[in-house]
Amino acid sequence: MANESRPCPCDIGDRLDYGGRGQEVQVGHIKAYVCKPPAGTDKAVIVIHDIFGWQLPNTRYMADMLAANGYIAICPDFFVGQEAWKPSNDWASFDDWLKTRNAGKIDKEVDVILKYLSEQCGAKKIGVVGFCWGGAAVQHLMLKNPHLKTGVSLYGVIRFFEDRSSLLHPTFFIFAEKDDYIPLEQVTLLEQKLKQNCKVDYEVKIYPGQTHGFVHRKRQDINPQDKPYIEEGRKDMINWLNKYL
Repeated sequence: MANESRPCPCDIGDRLDYGGRGQEVQVGHIKAYVCKPPAGTDKAVIVIHDIFGWQLPNTRYMADMLAANGYIAICPDFFVGQEAWKPSNDWASFDDWLKTRNAGKIDKEVDVILKYLSEQCGAKKIGVVGFCWGGAAVQHLMLKNPHLKTGVSLYGVIRFFEDRSSLLHPTFFIFAEKDDYIPLEQVTLLEQKLKQNCKVDYEVKIYPGQTHGFVHRKRQDINPQDKPYIEEGRKDMINWLNKYL
């Protein structure tokens, strides 16, 4: 069962020592990290960070990976200048911290980014991927935003949106079997609701033996037993985007 005293709680996992191949830009009222593929494209992916914010090297690594696979990748600061969560913070203060960082209240920022992608980058087909807090944000956008084509939610905290399941766009949900923060019974319930209410393509996949954050916060070289699942999760994410963008 999820540890209720640590409601999201991710520990930061293996923080990558990674500089990034992209650049930071100012888009309207928000900063963003942008990485572009070697060849021109009209396909873009918005990358939504976890509680550790838009500057976490691991998330930038994922954005660069998307760019290497042919997408314009942009990771905006969805906390809009507010501090990201730090591993040294007191978990007792997490709920208060979260109150001013609601994964369901990012529409204004997403509109600014969509405008930038279409007007400045020539993007016509835009998808979204998100991790943890960002995975919940993806669920929100797939229920609400008509301008996105598809989404991948990686271990998105289901309880934020558990009563809604009529998705507008094809959505892929990645979950870890041994996730301390998202119990498998929540995942089963999500699947049941999607089956009843969802009119678009979706997939819910549980990766055996994996823990919260495995796709972007585990290093393959020091977790050899997890390497196949980390690689599979990343490949599945890219394949889903390739299919629907």
